[in-house]
Amino acid sequence: MDRRRGDREDARGRQGGDRGGHRVRRAERAAPPRSALRRHHRSPFYSAGVIMAVFSYREALNQAMTEEMERDDRVFLMGEEVAEYDGAYKVSQGMLKRFGPRRVVDTPISEEGFAGIGIGAAMVGLRPIIEFMTFSFSLVAIDQIVNNAANMRYMSGGQFAVPIVFRGSSGMAGSLGATHSHRLEAWYAQVPGLTVVMPSTPSDAKGLLKTAIRSDDPVVFIEHEVLYHEKGEIPDGEHLVPFGKADVKRPGKDVTLITYSRSLKATLAAAEQLAAEEIDAEVIDLRSIRPLDLDTLLKSVVKTHRAVIIEEDWPYCGLGAGISDRITRRVFDELDAPILRVASKDAPAPYNKQLENSMLPSVPRIVEAVHDVLYR
Repeated sequence: MDRRRGDREDARGRQGGDRGGHRVRRAERAAPPRSALRRHHRSPFYSAGVIMAVFSYREALNQAMTEEMERDDRVFLMGEEVAEYDGAYKVSQGMLKRFGPRRVVDTPISEEGFAGIGIGAAMVGLRPIIEFMTFSFSLVAIDQIVNNAANMRYMSGGQFAVPIVFRGSSGMAGSLGATHSHRLEAWYAQVPGLTVVMPSTPSDAKGLLKTAIRSDDPVVFIEHEVLYHEKGEIPDGEHLVPFGKADVKRPGKDVTLITYSRSLKATLAAAEQLAAEEIDAEVIDLRSIRPLDLDTLLKSVVKTHRAVIIEEDWPYCGLGAGISDRITRRVFDELDAPILRVASKDAPAPYNKQLENSMLPSVPRIVEAVHDVLYR
C-alpha cells in the first residue's frame, strides 16, 4: 500500500481536503465564478485609490492560476488530485471544469515522474505548474528539481530555459507527524538556479504566484498549510509582486524583526505586545527567500541596531543562520547586540498537537529574544 493512501482517504473523510484538522468551510468548497466571489467579498473601502476585495489565501492562489491560464495557453496545472478532486486543499477548485483535462491534469502518486514530465514540458516551451500535495513529498522529486530544473539552463549553455513552478503546502500544521511537517525552504534556497518564495498573505500569494508563472526560470513556491483559510485584501485588476522585494509590515526604531510565511502572524502579535512596553519593533516580511532583499534588511538594522530572526525552520544550518551571516558581515559595526534567532526546536515534529505547538516560534519566545537584544 502506498504511504500516502491513508492521507488521501483521511482528507476525503473530512470533506474539505485539508489534513491536520484544517477543514475547508462549506462556503469555500463551493466554486462560484470569480465575479461572484468579488461581489460577495467586496470590501467597502479603497486603498490609495485602488479597489480592494477580500479573499482567502486559497482563493488568491486559484485566482492567480486561473488568470494566468486564461492569459497564456501554455500554462497548465499537474499534480495529485488537482483535477477531479479539486485539489487536496481545494486550491484548484473549479479549474478542471473551466480548462478541461488537458490543462488540469491528475497524476499517479509519483512525484519524481510528474516533476520530470513538467521539466521536459517546460524545456519545449510550455509553462507547467507542478503541485505537490505537501512539500515533504517533494523530497521524492528532489533529483528532478535540484539536478535537472535548477541546472538545465547552465548545463545547456543557455539553450534551454525551464519556466516551471513547483508549488504546494508545507510546515507544521497540526498533528501531521514528522514525515509530513518538513520545512524545506533552506534546502531549496541553497541551490543556485532556483527562486524560492514564501508568501504570508493572500495579496502576496496571488501577486507572487503570477510572477512565478511568468518567470523563465524554475520557482519553488511554498505555501504554509495553516494559511489557506486566512483572508486578506487583494487589489482588483492586474496584481504582480516582484521577486526579491521584502515588505515592511510595521515600521519601528528599536529592533528589527525579520520573518516570513506563517511566522509573520506571531511576529506581528509580539510587536504589539512590545509596543505596550514602549519598545518600537520594525517587522519585515521577507516574502522572497531567494533572491533575498538584503538592502531592506540592512537599511532597517542600520536604523535599529538590533535584529531578531523568526523562522519555523530548524535552527541548525537554518535559513536564519545565512541571513544573520549576511547582515553581520556587512553592518557589523552598526550592531549593538548579537543577532538572535527564534526557530523551531531542534527535533522531529511530534504528532501530539501540544508538543508540536511547544516547538514553534511563539509570542513569548519572540518577546524574550527582543528583551535579550535590548539587554533588558
